[in-house]
Amino acid sequence: MGISFSPLALTQALPFLPLAQGDIDYQTERRGEPDLIDATLTEPATKVILTRNGLIAVPRGQGELVDYENVKLRLATLPGAYMADELKANPEAVAMFLGSYGGRRDEHVVAVDITRVTARPAQFGVDDGTNGSSRGSVGGAGRAAGVAGVSHSSQGADAAFDETPASGVSGATARKSLLEQALDRFDWVDLRGFAPHASAREAGQATTAISLSIWHNRQRHCPTCGAPVEAANGGWAQRCTNESDGRRLLFPRVEPAVITIIVDSAGRALMQHNAAWKNPTLYSVSAGFVEAGENLEHAVRREAMEEVGITLGEVKYLGSQPWPYPASLMMAFKAHALTTDVHVDNVETVEARWVTPDEYMAAIISGRMSAPGKATIARYMIEEWLGHEL
Repeated sequence: MGISFSPLALTQALPFLPLAQGDIDYQTERRGEPDLIDATLTEPATKVILTRNGLIAVPRGQGELVDYENVKLRLATLPGAYMADELKANPEAVAMFLGSYGGRRDEHVVAVDITRVTARPAQFGVDDGTNGSSRGSVGGAGRAAGVAGVSHSSQGADAAFDETPASGVSGATARKSLLEQALDRFDWVDLRGFAPHASAREAGQATTAISLSIWHNRQRHCPTCGAPVEAANGGWAQRCTNESDGRRLLFPRVEPAVITIIVDSAGRALMQHNAAWKNPTLYSVSAGFVEAGENLEHAVRREAMEEVGITLGEVKYLGSQPWPYPASLMMAFKAHALTTDVHVDNVETVEARWVTPDEYMAAIISGRMSAPGKATIARYMIEEWLGHEL
């Protein structure tokens, strides 16, 4: 008799995931320090990064590079010394202590979210430098808007803020604050566009900063009593301002989701197209949120049955990464299909196809299918099944 091997027998954990590479020490023991942000900003090795509306700031000119293959992006950074007075002048900004890298320099990183910072009119006669400036923004699909007249050569953060008064105007005349200028002086890109082109360290910083900033902007009132909240614990928590209700401490919510590549005994994988996807050629793997009181393996099996009518047997864990859209944690699995008759639900999943590795690559090359983006965990799950990079 022949020996039967499980199709999951040689499956290995995913060695790399683009949003799970952060190596910073959160220094959680410091979060309760009352002057943590102010003290950190005075440290000479502290750098500040900026977020806004779920986007991260990069030097001007880099926003239009996200769709290119072999480019490097970096975070726009400001010295911490710039920020102490800026935060006082812009109380609507939210500062978040990301942590330290230790070492001889003991570099600290603080993220500042400026979503609620609005540009005030510049004083009469002052050229605030925004005339003719461009901003490369990235939408949900991770594509940069074209920026006319912007060089691909990137400027440093300091160069993005022109501190030289316009000719004939007194330097004593008030100008827009640095945070107000940042609205137009940097390009703003989303995590899907930034992470695949960034160093692991800066991708980690951007992931944490965007995750926290989205939470602060979406939860502005206590979910229990409705009172306004204020940032606490170095930006990792919120404090309810209602004295009569105990000023409770609130923490970010994380929404667990499972994502599964389903394979059959012949080594084929099931590729699915979701009704919500605008790209008609995009095919990916099964995914869904974990229900209340449900464990991860049950969620994997339930989602497969709901979406495509497939019964699953063995389930193997592959890895996880945060996915701040707005607050998911994606936990990846590979699962063995016990049945192969596909019955899509026509609600979430409108089409599903079994493909061999060769059939999948032929479909990718011909354009009949397109793969998930480079920041997604789904892409690395498909590559693990294929045995090579896309």
